[in-house]
Amino acid sequence: MRTHAQAVVIGGGVIGCSILYHLTQKGWTDVVLLERNELTSGSTWHAAANIHGLHDVTNISRLQHYTMNLYKDLEAKTGQSCGVFQPGSLYLAQTEAREHQLRLQEAKARRYGMNFHEVSRDEAERLHPLVNYDGIRCIMFEPDGGNVDPSGVTNAYASGARQAGAEIIRFCPVTGTEQQPDGSWIVRTEKGYISTPWVVNAAGLWGREVAAMAGIYLPLLPTEHQYFVTETIAQIAAMDRRLPSVADRDGEYYLRQEGKGLLVGAYERDVRFWAENGTPQGFGHELFADDLERIEDNMMRAIDRVPAVGEAGIKRVINGPMIWTPDSSALFGPMPELDGYFCCNGIIPGFSQSGGLGKLAAEWIVEGEPTLDLFGWDLARYGSWAGKAFTKARVGDQYAHRFAIHFPGEERAAGRPVRTRPAHAMQLEMGAKFGLNYGWEHPAYFAKDVEDTTGYTRQPWWDVLKSEAEMLRQKAGIIDISNFAKYRCAGAGAEKWLNALFANRMPKAVGRSCLTPLIGKRGGVAGDFTVTRTDEDAFWIIGSGAAERFHQRFFQAIPLPEGTTFESHTEALCGFNLAGPNARNILARLTNHDISNEAMPFMRSAWITVAGIECLALRVSFTGDLGWELHCAETDQVALYGALLEAAKAFGGGPVGSRALMNLRLEKGYGSWSREYSPEWWPQESGLAGLINLDKEFLNKDAYLAIADNVPRETLQVFAVDADNADALGGEPLFLPDGTPVGQVTSGGYGFGVDQSLALGYVKTGTLQPGDTVHVAILGGRVPAVMLAEAPFDPQGVKLREKEPAQAAE
Repeated sequence: MRTHAQAVVIGGGVIGCSILYHLTQKGWTDVVLLERNELTSGSTWHAAANIHGLHDVTNISRLQHYTMNLYKDLEAKTGQSCGVFQPGSLYLAQTEAREHQLRLQEAKARRYGMNFHEVSRDEAERLHPLVNYDGIRCIMFEPDGGNVDPSGVTNAYASGARQAGAEIIRFCPVTGTEQQPDGSWIVRTEKGYISTPWVVNAAGLWGREVAAMAGIYLPLLPTEHQYFVTETIAQIAAMDRRLPSVADRDGEYYLRQEGKGLLVGAYERDVRFWAENGTPQGFGHELFADDLERIEDNMMRAIDRVPAVGEAGIKRVINGPMIWTPDSSALFGPMPELDGYFCCNGIIPGFSQSGGLGKLAAEWIVEGEPTLDLFGWDLARYGSWAGKAFTKARVGDQYAHRFAIHFPGEERAAGRPVRTRPAHAMQLEMGAKFGLNYGWEHPAYFAKDVEDTTGYTRQPWWDVLKSEAEMLRQKAGIIDISNFAKYRCAGAGAEKWLNALFANRMPKAVGRSCLTPLIGKRGGVAGDFTVTRTDEDAFWIIGSGAAERFHQRFFQAIPLPEGTTFESHTEALCGFNLAGPNARNILARLTNHDISNEAMPFMRSAWITVAGIECLALRVSFTGDLGWELHCAETDQVALYGALLEAAKAFGGGPVGSRALMNLRLEKGYGSWSREYSPEWWPQESGLAGLINLDKEFLNKDAYLAIADNVPRETLQVFAVDADNADALGGEPLFLPDGTPVGQVTSGGYGFGVDQSLALGYVKTGTLQPGDTVHVAILGGRVPAVMLAEAPFDPQGVKLREKEPAQAAE
């Protein structure tokens, strides 16, 4: 057993073995995998091991597509069979929403050259004659879909890693992980210890226990999951080919051929949690008692669709554990609080994702950043607020609704509320419907009698957003922005440290602000911030609330000078954005401070007293309109909110939710973190290159300089969309009229202030000019859109810098 290694992977399931293999493919051959039992122990060995390529999230589709194409190459490279069967997969839509989902996925497949297309009922009956297609609105076929052998795939990864020089030690439980003063780790086992700069937790069912050794809590919880295999079915036995699998997600089951019978699995509503207080150390290749009554409703729907299932006897039942995160997406990435500790836990469709996750994990560990933006899977999306009660409620909801469509922007109620502000009860009384942002409840819109429904088409609350947006554009609106991340940097070295961190130069004068990108390891945009100098040696920094833990990795990369502090004040401070043509009139009623354009122009700030409450006032607004951000102590939130609302009444203003805000920023062409801004996009592609100051050093400057002179691959543009009952939501491909793919929508919605459906998106450089038409795959269709030369609302920023009051009080 080695005593030193470049990385130690804990867990010998399919994910751990894939990470080990991909590390060796990146040149790290001095790596070790430790497995407490035999390879595949835990969840891997009993998995149904289906493989599919398409996902609602584009980058997950790309990750899964890589995985599907890897297995045959892995077989050829290692000589180890992966047991690959690829007879294809049929996807059935019983509902209009499911049809929209499948057609959108088909459009994404066309953009990325993936094999996924619609087939007629006749063709579907030829492909799978046992299926009853009555009531099916749409059928898609994925020729590369199928299944693999769990043991074969795992051992192929292991064989490939060993061939490259990696060591795999079975029956070697880890007993401790101890971080050393220099940031490296000692991994202790019953057979000795290994020193390493990287620990990789891929421990599957034991992910929580392994994390706890390092003092880490992971929001994970196992459940039972059942599938059964039928006896031989005569029609299948008589065939000379393998049948495609069937994804009838509206029926809430999955089905594929197994031997000469069928395998049927289900995610039932009667969820059974397991090992809530810890996975037993002695568990390995055991199963639970059969309990088919629990999935009887799902079975009956499968029998209605494939009658042969009901005519065959049951050969065996598999009831085993699988471990879930609160949103059923992986907990992926390095721990922000601990150097050299990487997690890859809670993977549900492991055999569709193992290759992609292994590849991206190796990129992140070896090169410092993955090539694909997986912020939605980054473990940093959760903080300590995601405790056991929240995790259990969300896991139960995710399991029971595994096959339900996760609509863009959907807000599920399970486990909430977790974190609320003092104004929450007041906003609830005002009719607020809430969204969730890094655990915080924040108002999405205000309407007591309009429920928060979901769908790909415009929902009833669309009219509420219209009223809120028009009120703000014509008069004024008050938006709760307490969920923004807020930091304070102070001390003699504050300016120097911030300049070493951010790409723009920090403001020299007190009361001035700047916008600045944060640059990633590959030169892309890792964040966007507003930095304000509030004193000679003090700065306030505003950033994305959802990315607060994500950004810790970057903040910690630059050592703080002695006597300098950098602290999060997100919990301690609340904020409101007062915006609209009457914003100055409203604020003037509540403060004696001079807020004229001469005294406080755009991008200026000051500590002012508003309704007797001390506030940091920033002359900025994400709406693109005249406005101020007002940040106060959390204890003053209710009083400030009440005063703003009361003063706004005289000018026809009122509360506005976050959904209207996201539409308003589209009118101005403003990008948003994790949508338009991400490490995948270079600053010159995102329109942020002008905010980079090359006359100083900053974090990852070398990476930026390596790509700074490159011609943008794609550029961020604004589109006016000829939409009818559905707007772009983000993720829809863009095509030329001849069908050539040219880009993808990043955000979409209706610009109520300009009376136009809008979309932001990236398009290939040189393919379009302003005024050119593209087709947006809204609902998977071909909706015309025109590329605009500039943002449709106030492109010159006249309103943003407005000098005179808009109107007198009503």
